[in-house]
Amino acid sequence: MSEHQHSHDDHQAPAHPVTASEWDELYSTADRLWTSNVNPAVIAEITGLTPGSAFDLGSGEGADVRWLADQGWTVTGADISQVALDRAKAIDSRETITWKAFDVTADSFDSKYDLVTASYFHIASDDEATLHKIAGAVAPGGTLLVVMHDPEGMRAHGRSPEGFLWPDDMVRILGDGWTVVTNDNRERGIPAGGGHHVNDVVLRMVRKA
Repeated sequence: MSEHQHSHDDHQAPAHPVTASEWDELYSTADRLWTSNVNPAVIAEITGLTPGSAFDLGSGEGADVRWLADQGWTVTGADISQVALDRAKAIDSRETITWKAFDVTADSFDSKYDLVTASYFHIASDDEATLHKIAGAVAPGGTLLVVMHDPEGMRAHGRSPEGFLWPDDMVRILGDGWTVVTNDNRERGIPAGGGHHVNDVVLRMVRKA
């Protein structure tokens, strides 16, 4: 379902944990699984936007959530792993952040948000319903930001890029109710995944009011 959130440091994840217990087990293998650096694409795409409500899907240990809160956003950091959420809350428990256990395949969004981010949350190509569900959580005039590992980097890291929805697919599926602001393959700035993930694919769309 998901590769997962935030830049990899020297740890290498097993292939595609899916269930909450599998993610909990993965997080329990290290005191910190991912880097504490905010995703470079989040900085590039969100800097300058008027802060409002935000939902970070697959928030992991919370680096992007903390950065968004620092910029004035009221943020829900959502993850399938309670271990990750407990760790994130221990790092930052400020009132403008809500840490939420959330499985996008089973749980419903309880609000619409000015910003929904999904970093390294790779959606299967036969699961358009999940894409529609995530996009449906964006308020009119709000922003959807999707960041994925570049296909070549995935191959170099020993994972196949086949079988996922990519930005061009998402633009086609979501249709005319959205304005595409960014659809780009760019250097990350700080390579991840042991140096394999050099580029990211970045999609930013705004829902038409």
